[in-house]
Amino acid sequence: MEAVNQVLSETSAPAEKSSIKKVVGAAMAGTIAEWYEFFIYGIASTLVFSKLFFPAMGDGSLLMGIIAAFATYAVGFIARPLGGLVFGHFGDKYGRKKLLQISLIMVGFATFAMGCIPSFESIGYAAPAILVLLRFIQGFAVGGEWGGAMLLVGEHSPEHQRGFWTSFPQAAACAGNVLASLVLLGLSYTLLQEDFLAWGWRIAFWLSAIIVFIGYYIRKNVEESDVFKEQIKRQEEEQKASAGLKEVLVQYPKQALFGMLMRVGENSVYYIIVVFSIAYLSIQLKFGYTTILALLLCANAFQFFAMIFSGFISDKIGRKRTMYIGYAGLVVWLPFYFTGLNTGEFLTVLFSMCVGLYFQAMCYGGQGAVLAEIFPTRMRYSGSSFCYQISSILAGSIAPMIATMLWKTYDSTTPITIYIMSVIALSVFAIFMLKETRGRSLHEVDHEDRKQFS
Repeated sequence: MEAVNQVLSETSAPAEKSSIKKVVGAAMAGTIAEWYEFFIYGIASTLVFSKLFFPAMGDGSLLMGIIAAFATYAVGFIARPLGGLVFGHFGDKYGRKKLLQISLIMVGFATFAMGCIPSFESIGYAAPAILVLLRFIQGFAVGGEWGGAMLLVGEHSPEHQRGFWTSFPQAAACAGNVLASLVLLGLSYTLLQEDFLAWGWRIAFWLSAIIVFIGYYIRKNVEESDVFKEQIKRQEEEQKASAGLKEVLVQYPKQALFGMLMRVGENSVYYIIVVFSIAYLSIQLKFGYTTILALLLCANAFQFFAMIFSGFISDKIGRKRTMYIGYAGLVVWLPFYFTGLNTGEFLTVLFSMCVGLYFQAMCYGGQGAVLAEIFPTRMRYSGSSFCYQISSILAGSIAPMIATMLWKTYDSTTPITIYIMSVIALSVFAIFMLKETRGRSLHEVDHEDRKQFS
């Protein structure tokens, strides 16, 4: 918290501080709502959906039901790049704010409707089919959320504090997970397990309507950034359209490739901890629902502050150095993670999760600033969304499923450790190939872009 207070006190102009805090609040409000809904699916996929929607998959074992549920979980990630492409194209053309409002409404509708789906016993295979469709809509909407929220903050931020301010929307994902854990934990404490499985879990999905309303109300009063307004004015004067994904891949292929790969390691680690670990703790160690949800609640609350601290550090020592430290920490931590879980002790398990999430935050906290700083304004939404969402498919979407399959096949967690180490190596290489961007002016990025491609 001292780091947070220090940065707040360093902001020179009161008007500027008021403006950026308002933008950050608006970005976080919507992001918390959308990630609450995205993460509540991840938690429910193990605790609920594997039993209600996939009760007789494959060999009939519990692990096969969980693998099937994780497959539908991955559908949301597959939809995210498409959402990022569509929202990025129109966001670069019409503005970040309008598209963020649309994405919030879409994800709220999909999540609320999930709470209304009858079980497999009631309507058969129509139940998982509807679930997959809604999950696709949910993922499509979330695909447009991250890029818009991050750029809304990044383009308003002072260049010497961009890592710090953009870490708040990053941390909002943790807050969404904390909120999801709190709601499900409260329901599991107040309801019998059979009542929770029968109908109690649906309440958590229906509550999304309230959260979306609050997020939409806060977000609607935010203005576009000056750098975006200047770009739109320039395009009108020059009668040029905003760039799309094609221009991103043709004109900035290195940034697109390595911006994508720098995320796959930490993204895989995150979903191993917050999704796969639920299955591992419940099956291998026989942890109860309430205990698992309490662990997730504490771990994500811890990571919220770790994320902000990491963004602050990236402004001080550089984006690349901060990520290097994070990945080095993950390499040391990873071989001991499952050993910590296998103790079955609540505090040891929590400590193991928090250590991993701390180093993951070091890798992730400053990425919003990096992606804002490697693309010009005319294609920033499209470029950053592409990097973020494609890496999510290659990493977070399949990591829980691959880990479960490796565990089922080899009856060991060692292959999971080897798998994660390999994707971490890819990310470290990608960071090495990227230039340091700390303190870079977005106006300077646009100026260099015009010199090269006008």
